[in-house]
Amino acid sequence: MAAKGSSFLITATPVTLFAHLLLIAVTTLLLVWLLHFQGGLAFKSDNHDKIFNLHPLLMIIGFILIAGEAIMSYKTVPGTRRTRKRVHLMLHSIALAAGIFGVYIAFRYHDKESKPDMYTLHSWLGLSTICLFGLQWVFGFFSFWFPGAEMPTRSRLMPWHWFVGMVIFLMAILTAETGLVWRFYDLELQRSQEALIVNFTGLLILLFAIAVSLSVVLPRGY
Repeated sequence: MAAKGSSFLITATPVTLFAHLLLIAVTTLLLVWLLHFQGGLAFKSDNHDKIFNLHPLLMIIGFILIAGEAIMSYKTVPGTRRTRKRVHLMLHSIALAAGIFGVYIAFRYHDKESKPDMYTLHSWLGLSTICLFGLQWVFGFFSFWFPGAEMPTRSRLMPWHWFVGMVIFLMAILTAETGLVWRFYDLELQRSQEALIVNFTGLLILLFAIAVSLSVVLPRGY
């Protein structure tokens, strides 16, 4: 247990700035991988890999990175608490929509390739994460937005909302990492530029998760 009065001696500002840089780096590496090495993106195509490529795009950029921004919004968005609350809800709504569509793309790809569904740890974690994320969104909306619980009830629920939210976020990170490993071996990658891009993407996603998690416990810088 930390000593009374101890702190990290920094605010959330430099940590969130670092997280934003990581977001840009992850997005860049992911797009290079999918567009240059994996042939691009498509919702309808005879090349089913192009359809599958929408899955990591939606789950990493649309789900994980935007959800991370939603978590950090209370430390990064200027204005009133209600403004930050709106941004938090909006970003989580976008993340949830992207996650649901991303899961649909995975099932669509498996159907076209006549592959079985839900047989890997990655798929188990992924579907569990999306389901829990949806439940957390519904719980948060009705408890803190509309109609909203009474203030004493909100105060009691808030620590659990934070804790469960971070657990779900870290589950999403673990799902992404297992997905990258699965795809690495599915493509039979060896020592190559593509393998380096996949590995560095995974490492930067982990650093992003660490930065987001640290920002939660640090005070706002302004």
